[in-house]
Amino acid sequence: MSAIPRSDESVSSPRPLHTPSRQMVSNISNLLPSAPASPPTPAPSPTPQIHRLPTWSTANASEDTFLRDARPHFLRLDASEKQRFLAEILNLCDSQQLSFVLNYVSPRLKKDPFKTLPNELCLRVLSFIDDPKTLARASQVSKQWHALLNDDLTWKKLCEKHSYRRLSNHSPSQAATFRSQPIDHPMSEPISPSQSTKNSGFTSEITSHYSLPRRRPKPISYKSHFKQRYMVETAWRSGGKAIARHITPDQGVVTSLHLTPNYIVVALDNAKIHVFAEDGRFLRTLSGHVMGVWAMVPWDDVLVSGGCDRDVRVWNMATGQCNQVLRGHTSTVRCLKMSDSKTAISGSRDTTLRIWDIEKGVCLNILVGHQASVRCLEISGDYVVSGSYDTTAKIWSISQGALLRTLTGHFSQIYAIAFDGQRIATGSLDTSVRIWDVESGACQAILQGHTSLVGQLQMRGKTLVTGGSDGSVRVWSLDKMQCVHRLGAHDNSVTSLQFDDTRIVSGGSDGRVKIWDLRTGVLVRELSSPAEAVWRVAFEEEKAVILASRGGRTTMEVFSFSPPPEAFAETYRASSPTESDTIYDDVPMEEVDMNTQFAASMDT
Repeated sequence: MSAIPRSDESVSSPRPLHTPSRQMVSNISNLLPSAPASPPTPAPSPTPQIHRLPTWSTANASEDTFLRDARPHFLRLDASEKQRFLAEILNLCDSQQLSFVLNYVSPRLKKDPFKTLPNELCLRVLSFIDDPKTLARASQVSKQWHALLNDDLTWKKLCEKHSYRRLSNHSPSQAATFRSQPIDHPMSEPISPSQSTKNSGFTSEITSHYSLPRRRPKPISYKSHFKQRYMVETAWRSGGKAIARHITPDQGVVTSLHLTPNYIVVALDNAKIHVFAEDGRFLRTLSGHVMGVWAMVPWDDVLVSGGCDRDVRVWNMATGQCNQVLRGHTSTVRCLKMSDSKTAISGSRDTTLRIWDIEKGVCLNILVGHQASVRCLEISGDYVVSGSYDTTAKIWSISQGALLRTLTGHFSQIYAIAFDGQRIATGSLDTSVRIWDVESGACQAILQGHTSLVGQLQMRGKTLVTGGSDGSVRVWSLDKMQCVHRLGAHDNSVTSLQFDDTRIVSGGSDGRVKIWDLRTGVLVRELSSPAEAVWRVAFEEEKAVILASRGGRTTMEVFSFSPPPEAFAETYRASSPTESDTIYDDVPMEEVDMNTQFAASMDT
């Protein structure tokens, strides 16, 4: 075997390349801008200057010449030659320089998928995100993402996932009658006496800088609708503001409380009816009854009331004038409902119900059949259902003025009734709740679990919520006729109860008001500070009113859960994804701030 000359042993060595001198490489750091001065304390960890992008503004002539020659040479190479060229360059780099290359190259390898995918696919991807915080933050990534996330379909689906009702013609602030930050209390805010209360005898506190929006503009998109509902729900869980507080000048038990789009109406057992504006400002007292007022029902500006003086009175709440005094009952008027704007039905301890034409001031029919006091009644369509201390419930026809059916089964007095047009629920002193079919009069189910009087009932869709003198609140499924949640709500009787699609609000004689999650049955929070006793609680979507006894006086507190007006100060823009490249081209991102505010509101 012939010997290999030593001169041939170097064939496998890398071919020398024309590269910048080592002196130039070592001076790269001198070509980079210096880091800004660090704060005195604490000193941050130093960032290697080699990671900063280089500036060639200070390059000398030899560097410029080298780059001018190297660029065309590199461009003439094919793909494999370019890879070998780059590999040789990288082999000459130390760890700091390789780190610089990594930081310089990484951003250029990233690609925005929304710039290459069709808008339909982008929206499909976004439809799988059900966290509003994620969507709100994603909309701040770029103008392209912002435009995509303005598409109404994404927010419509999010509204459906969160069970936020669809857009309608009704303003959110016009709810039907009867329906982690601490609450700001007006005592901690600048307050001023309401002008209308100076001669009323009330001690009143109104948050001076707060004005409850009477008619907020309707949301113009599902996005703004979702934002509004999300902020309201967040306020119910951990925020809200006490906007008004009134203390009555005398003692009195609150017998009835109603909320309407324009009024808060309170009746007491001292013969007085107080009317407040929707934001809690005192308007007037309706004087006319000479004994306690135990029942009332509003309809627009009309209020019908009845009480121990046996009279039924018809009022104009806007003027305070009594339009009619309807006489006929021989004992206390215990319950009142209206079937339409001119027909009222009253139930009395004299065992009868009376149907009144409140415009003409005449009694149309007297419904006779109960053997004891009529304690409660409900109306749906042409049916009126009454519950009595004689242990029966009766179904009547309003148009005919006739008894249709008698529901028997309870062993003691009936105190509460609920009616949705198809099913009737009755709560009794015998501790049970019975469900009846309105057409046949048959008892469909007996719901047992309470250990004392069931005095609070509300039925909504396929859900029934009951409250008892045992302090418990129970949620029932009317499909399965089973108890879904058992809530140990209060240490004493449940005096007030109301629920909607999201929450249950209960008040008790233990002086506490509690908010519960309807779906899970979990206690969300307590509303207001504990009182001696809670008489009544009522709420709408963005407002709650509490009537309680404090220091021997009756106190009314009004809480608002409405988002601040500035949260909705936005300019609507067309949000078609196909226009995403042109909608915001001339709009600085600083001006596209709706989602920034939205995300901030979710983070708090």
